[in-house]
Amino acid sequence: MSTKRLRVLVVEDSPTVRRRLCDALSRDPGIEIIGEAGDGQRAIELCQAQRPDVMTLDMILPIMTGLSATEYIMAHCPTPILIVSASTNRGELFKTYDALAAGAVDVLEKPRGDDSDEGWDERFIAAVRLVSKIKVITHPRARLGLSRGGNGPPIPPAIRAPSSVPPPSLAGDLPISIVALGASTGGPSALVRVLRDLPRALPLTILLVLHIDEPFGSAFAEWLSDQTPHAVRFAVGGEPLESKASRVLMAQPGRHLVVDGQRLHLTDEAERHSCRPSIDVLFESLARSAGPRSAAALLTGMGRDGASGLLALRVAGALTVAQNEESSVVYGMPREAALIGAARHVLPLTEIGSFLSASVTSRGLRRV
Repeated sequence: MSTKRLRVLVVEDSPTVRRRLCDALSRDPGIEIIGEAGDGQRAIELCQAQRPDVMTLDMILPIMTGLSATEYIMAHCPTPILIVSASTNRGELFKTYDALAAGAVDVLEKPRGDDSDEGWDERFIAAVRLVSKIKVITHPRARLGLSRGGNGPPIPPAIRAPSSVPPPSLAGDLPISIVALGASTGGPSALVRVLRDLPRALPLTILLVLHIDEPFGSAFAEWLSDQTPHAVRFAVGGEPLESKASRVLMAQPGRHLVVDGQRLHLTDEAERHSCRPSIDVLFESLARSAGPRSAAALLTGMGRDGASGLLALRVAGALTVAQNEESSVVYGMPREAALIGAARHVLPLTEIGSFLSASVTSRGLRRV
């Protein structure tokens, strides 16, 4: 009995690089290359005609850019897209983030042609297979952050939050001064939506962890600043945790962000769930240092990073939220949090920012 092969469309304007990508994919007997394109317009034509299971897409293309192609494809013939790019300057990185926000699933750096390429073919094939599993739907650019889907079965009705999780009775007694957000696959658009709904006037420190590898993470904080009302920057080791003014601080790519007492620290400790920075590391440290004075939301993403950290926060009296299945690009991390009773509230993406804002405001007024 034959197994259906994964049908891949390869889009790359360089014939040399395109051949490298196709050669790598051809080594996997479970993959079939159903087309090749050298520009964005041809990519759209082949996508509509062939309906591939997954597409690899460069950002810098003639006739129509990778960003424009992504926006069109996700609006008219939704297809899981893996961005394969060598773009590292600010403008090109911004286009990559825009494409991820428009519905592309993930990004992988092109092979460099040096010693760093060892194992690249295997990483490429694994990324293609992983991206192909994401169920995407129509995602016009105007609906930023409203994609939906999931890659796993729904939570069985019989599973409930563990009875050992205490109600967060302490949470109502203290104002919230720190909010932590964690996201992975589908995270760029989700973070934009939540930050847009959190007013800059709130006296908050907002901490972010996003799973995005170098070199693609280097300009993400700046991109978020352009997309939201907030001035987002990477956290600096040793800086004070709390501030009277609103600020948004992001974990640096490749380093854990840790709350230790009243200061933030960056560490190079071992990965958690194959991630550094890890959402669990941030959430667990926040539970120890801020507990009921904090709130956290675990957003769309593959895997389970952040679930146990969110539970630690809930036990410590923090306000905890998980994104619901219907609004998640990948219902992985939020699902794990729901399964173990880590989230006191499970909300659609469109409500998370406003809910956090209202919670912060009401608790602050209660303390006046």
